[in-house]
Amino acid sequence: MILADTHLLGSINGHWFDKLRREWQMHRAFQTTVALHRPKVFIFLGDLFDEGKWCTPGEFEDYVARFHDLFYVPEDSHVLIAVGNHDIGFHYSISPYLVSRFQWAFGVGAVKLLQIEGVTFVIINSMAMEGDDCFLCKPALGKIKSISKQLSCAAGNNDACEHWQSPELKQYSQPIILQHYPLFRDSDAVCNESDEAPEDVKYINFRERWECISKDSTELLLDELSPRLVFSGHTHHGCHIKHFNKGSTIHEYTISSFSWRNKNNPTFSMLTVSSNNYSIYKCHMPQEATVIVIYTVATFVLIACMVKKKLQSQSIIYTKVSRYID
Repeated sequence: MILADTHLLGSINGHWFDKLRREWQMHRAFQTTVALHRPKVFIFLGDLFDEGKWCTPGEFEDYVARFHDLFYVPEDSHVLIAVGNHDIGFHYSISPYLVSRFQWAFGVGAVKLLQIEGVTFVIINSMAMEGDDCFLCKPALGKIKSISKQLSCAAGNNDACEHWQSPELKQYSQPIILQHYPLFRDSDAVCNESDEAPEDVKYINFRERWECISKDSTELLLDELSPRLVFSGHTHHGCHIKHFNKGSTIHEYTISSFSWRNKNNPTFSMLTVSSNNYSIYKCHMPQEATVIVIYTVATFVLIACMVKKKLQSQSIIYTKVSRYID
């Protein structure tokens, strides 16, 4: 199960009623999916929290507890989490403290390699793809180059194995990149999805390092990791785009926000994947407008039934009184 941008509300921009209806919606949709489909792996593509970038330590602990309560998963499941800009801040405002507390809570570094049943994942902190020598970006670049050597060794390149054998890789499979920001693209104009951006947003040009990672960082990731799939979030709207590198086609899926707060028609995706093949399905949740209409109609029907019952009771009483007088 893949979802993005849950944006659990905080104390500043959040309202109790907003939390009640929208976090309840996410909780019910998530737990229903767990019960019906029993996914083995749960992927969260960042922006778990809305105010993680400035909340106090106490509020952050409450955030983490609420996240685990709303998105409870079976103990034998895998949970993969990419960090988002609302979790630790945009590049210009990130501090070692904000990074370390999120990493401590969810076990997420700047770049992480893991393999589950022969499927290789590389989880990347998008804010570490700025391309400078900051405390986060420089180690991330070194880790990406190290993973590139490990993948090359696992693929059978013996020249790369002398120093780069990896205990995480039991066999080679082209990796799947998980990150919050999309790879570089000009805009969402190329997207053609049922949950794509609305027309007034779709053709607005993306700013590198704000709506997507830079073109240079995109080329770096594609060159070094040669992924077969990329999953991203951040824009709150769905998109499927193809990238081309070294004669290969890389499919990127941007997952729309899971929350009604960010999208009237939220979705999530179900991925079936093996070491060399995959299929993906987009799952639609009820539109917020539809649910509001249902609640409104149901309320009027309930009131009408109560009024009708009241009038019928009064009519029966009136009839009994009339008979008694007669």
